[in-house]
Amino acid sequence: MSEELTLWLTFVLIGLATTLPRASFIVLGGRVRLPSVVQRALRYAPAAALAAIVVPDVLVAGGDFAPLNPKLAGVIAAVAAALLSRNPWLPFIAGMAVLLGLRALAGG
Repeated sequence: MSEELTLWLTFVLIGLATTLPRASFIVLGGRVRLPSVVQRALRYAPAAALAAIVVPDVLVAGGDFAPLNPKLAGVIAAVAAALLSRNPWLPFIAGMAVLLGLRALAGG
């Protein structure tokens, strides 16, 4: 098999592997019911996806694991503000104030 044919076959198979599971929910629609255990687990998917995006950015600084950095302090301040207040802007303001303040103190 030629290298070009192998490459195109790989593209097609990867495309099918990513499209078919997504399309199955659209095509099957309401005809198939997910088990209640799966439905309960899917409620946590958005939070898990957000954590998967945010946590590495917060805990990695300069390519190295850095658990004590201004980003983590900003996240802690934002979470604390969100838990203590119903104001939707306060977590943003508190987190950014701590982050920028610590960066200014550190000189970076």
